[in-house]
Amino acid sequence: MDTDLLKTFLEVSRTRHFGKAAENLFLTRSAVSFRVKQLESILGVELFERLRNNIQPTPAGERMLGHAEAVLTAWERAKQDVSLHQSHSSQLSLSAGHNIWDSYLQHFFQPLHQGLPGVSLRTEVINAQTMTRQLLERSVDIAISFDPPKLEEVEIIKLMDVSLCLVCHQPNMSLNDIERLNYIKVDWGTAFNIAHAQNFSMLPVPALHTSSARIALDFLLNNGGSAFLPSNFIAPYLQSKQLFEVADAISIERNVYGAYWTGNERRVEIEKALLILKGNT
Repeated sequence: MDTDLLKTFLEVSRTRHFGKAAENLFLTRSAVSFRVKQLESILGVELFERLRNNIQPTPAGERMLGHAEAVLTAWERAKQDVSLHQSHSSQLSLSAGHNIWDSYLQHFFQPLHQGLPGVSLRTEVINAQTMTRQLLERSVDIAISFDPPKLEEVEIIKLMDVSLCLVCHQPNMSLNDIERLNYIKVDWGTAFNIAHAQNFSMLPVPALHTSSARIALDFLLNNGGSAFLPSNFIAPYLQSKQLFEVADAISIERNVYGAYWTGNERRVEIEKALLILKGNT
């Protein structure tokens, strides 16, 4: 299997256009079309419905998406693994759910690097569905998320509590006061959405809905409003009085978990990494 065929397939799937895919891949349109036809010939199915100005994946094409991503991820990891520098004895792959980096993981990256001598680190920010698939396919060593996948032979370790506070750009504000301000809804997972619906139905329709705490913070600082953000993430902004806590709003607590396959050959490095991620260095 030529991995270029898979890369081309994924780019056409993403752009839904042979011409745009060709531009992004620095190929001719005919080369892109030829690669897709090659892949279809190998698989024995059509991957796209070629309608005028409307390229859509067939059901087979939809099913192929996850497999193509998995193969390319595994191939990239394999290339890195076999070409490790002499100073690195192994590679550890960590995937994190959206917002995990801003709310938790960024503070541990340097301790991980220093606490795992000889280990090369690979990190990705991915969605929950992809994370579950990578755990099943053994293409990721540690999956870090708020809502860990419950799978057989996968160990789940609680790493940390994250406190999500409702903050706004003006001091001395109450829940009633912020109804007239922009509200930025940040996606903090299923448990957060349930608590949010139960306790904060009075909040206005979001001016912005995002899965990124960093985007929410930038929007809040530039345009004003309110948002639920992690206490450790916003501490400098509270101290500098750029942001203020909404006094009568309860915090919503979330837990960060690490998940790994118990049969992983890198289990020693994984368990050491998890101790670091728990703050037990």
